[in-house]
Amino acid sequence: MSTATGRTPAARTAAEADRIELAIGGMTCASCANRIEKRLNKLEGVTATVNYATEKASVSFSGTVTPDDLIAQVEKTGYSAALPRTAEPADEPPGGSAADAEDAPVRALRNRLTVSALLAVPVIALAMVPALQFTNWQWASLTLAAPVLVWGALPFHAAAWKNLKLGAATMDTLVSLGTIAAFAWSLYALFFGTAGEPGMKHPFTFTIERTSGAGNIYLEVAAGVTVFILAGRYFEARSKRRAGAALRALLEMGAKDVAVLRDGREERIPVDRLTTGEEFLVRPGEKIATDGVITDGTSAVDASMLTGESVPVEVGVGDPVVGATVNAGGRLVVRASKVGADTQLAQMAKLVEDAQNGKAQVQRLADRISGIFVPIVITLALATLGFWLGTGAPVAAAFTAAVAVLIIACPCALGLATPTALLVGTGRGAQLGILIKGPEVLESTHRIDTIVLDKTGTVTTGRMALVDVITADGQHTGEVLRLAGALEDASEHPIAQAIAKHATQQVGTLPAVEDFQNLEGLGVQGLVDGHGVLVGRPQLLTEWAQHLPAELQQAMQEAEADGKTAVAVGWDGKARAVLVIADTIKDTSPQAIARLRNLGLTPVLLTGDNEAVARTVAAEVGIEEVIAGVLPAGKVDVVKRLQSEGKVVAMVGDGVNDAAALAQADLGLAMGTGTDVAIEAADITLISGDLRAAADAIRLSRRTLTTIKGNLFWAFAYNIAALPLAAAGLLNPMLAGAAMAFSSVFVVSNSLRLRRFRAAR
Repeated sequence: MSTATGRTPAARTAAEADRIELAIGGMTCASCANRIEKRLNKLEGVTATVNYATEKASVSFSGTVTPDDLIAQVEKTGYSAALPRTAEPADEPPGGSAADAEDAPVRALRNRLTVSALLAVPVIALAMVPALQFTNWQWASLTLAAPVLVWGALPFHAAAWKNLKLGAATMDTLVSLGTIAAFAWSLYALFFGTAGEPGMKHPFTFTIERTSGAGNIYLEVAAGVTVFILAGRYFEARSKRRAGAALRALLEMGAKDVAVLRDGREERIPVDRLTTGEEFLVRPGEKIATDGVITDGTSAVDASMLTGESVPVEVGVGDPVVGATVNAGGRLVVRASKVGADTQLAQMAKLVEDAQNGKAQVQRLADRISGIFVPIVITLALATLGFWLGTGAPVAAAFTAAVAVLIIACPCALGLATPTALLVGTGRGAQLGILIKGPEVLESTHRIDTIVLDKTGTVTTGRMALVDVITADGQHTGEVLRLAGALEDASEHPIAQAIAKHATQQVGTLPAVEDFQNLEGLGVQGLVDGHGVLVGRPQLLTEWAQHLPAELQQAMQEAEADGKTAVAVGWDGKARAVLVIADTIKDTSPQAIARLRNLGLTPVLLTGDNEAVARTVAAEVGIEEVIAGVLPAGKVDVVKRLQSEGKVVAMVGDGVNDAAALAQADLGLAMGTGTDVAIEAADITLISGDLRAAADAIRLSRRTLTTIKGNLFWAFAYNIAALPLAAAGLLNPMLAGAAMAFSSVFVVSNSLRLRRFRAAR
């Protein structure tokens, strides 16, 4: 969360005053973010990073600079800035007015695109298919195209005007100039030339010759380009809308209400009304409301949604617990130690936001090139007009040549280059279970050289399973599973459920249990088929004089040395077996690691689990570098450290604790079987949960980026090749139209080749 929460600068503490976040409005492309960033960094003592995706500026400042000075500086650049208010989840319910307000710009853009497309399609069809050109068709085209240019393209005209006042040129400038030039010349030809005469048709004479242009209209250019660019902006805006979803998902993970104990009575209140020091009750299956310390009871706490680790943690009086984790066992009474923004959950949300804001800026290729191309085109158009007027050519011919320069530079193919490749590439990815969030994601994939892999749920299944049964001499595995599985089936503990599930799969229906007892911290006991069965820690069996023989003791020690969980089984006065439970490795993980290596990537295993477990898993799948025992904040630090060493890092994870690291990484990939928070924070989602899809995602992203670059090259090559002919006044309108159509067809067909991409299996 931001340190700027709507308070006045005077109300801030000294610690808060040196760093704030500003909500930036009015940006239309990545170059806008760069312009604002440069302007802010010109202030003495200011270090600013502006993120186009999240529409926020993270600013550190010192000296006499105030937040008002920063806002004024942004406004001088032509954009808006404000201190964002941070609402508590209770104040901003899902689907509430705040969410509607954030969705409104995307809905408005979608409506603009829909209306413009409906109007533009007939205009393009009439211009391109002579058989459809009925009497006075040109006036029908004008009627349909005018709203598209005036209302549909209004965002581009507004941005171009803003850039003009700032002395800058972007893709918006090129779109605005080209569409206005095409529309203006069409109006001239219709009202003052011969294009408005009844029965007019576009002649298809593919010859290079000088013409006055008075009989030609370009309404399809103005309408078509507007729709193509609007489509690209809409998909981009929809992707940007998801940028804050990770934070909302994090906050919504916490408990909504809590059973607080006041004056010996239980009272259920909203969690945001809970104060530090108050005691609250947590029943089995409930979420722990906030960070605190247990004052009564023992249980197992499932922290998998927060830490990503599958093994439940045994807790008792005096142990700390974290909000949003789940009480998987007995009744607990907890004294709240941290509430609100101080909780670990809120701090993780802060980590995610900081990582998103600090992410390297990625400009769109078209905007980069437009910054150079646009001034050249405008200069060439003015030079063309001046040259022909200076040589005594007719005014109409001079203007025809100058306008032809602007029209031929109009980015029809350029507008298709990125959206079509992205549409086909992401569509093919979706068919393969790979969801790519946007074009900016693709630019990271060809540079990454290191891939950091979370262990639990990514390399492993993330679920506890019985992996081995070691029996004493003379014991049968089936009998051990039948009796131990029946007893554990009566328990709710995750380890007990793993044993019961495996037993059911191996021996079928389990017998009934009598006199079942859950001995907290030790295990369970009961009667099964007349046998007094014990399952749990060796201490439990020792209390009943059932001592583990040497081979079972050794098996238990070896399992625990490998980081696995081992429980002893005994009945009728004798220890019979040791059951080993662990998080199992996915069958496809070794193959996935090999494929990632083949892509030139160095895999690193990163986990909050202990060193022994991590090393065992890494050895089985073929990973050499292991970083273990890392807390959620530590995962972000590991990614930052690797980046500081000059490495370009991809991160694959599935848990809430991975979300900040996924956002910090140059490329974040989330397993679709993981938490919503991780999925929202990542750049690419792998729906299947199969790690092999990570290699496929990187291959597909690289292929899509290569296609976009090829499209952009040919789009600009077409412009550059045709510009000299236009400047010379030799560009026949139909030849220009045919060249433009060919360029667009090439871009689309080149993009369609991505449909042939195949996943390696």
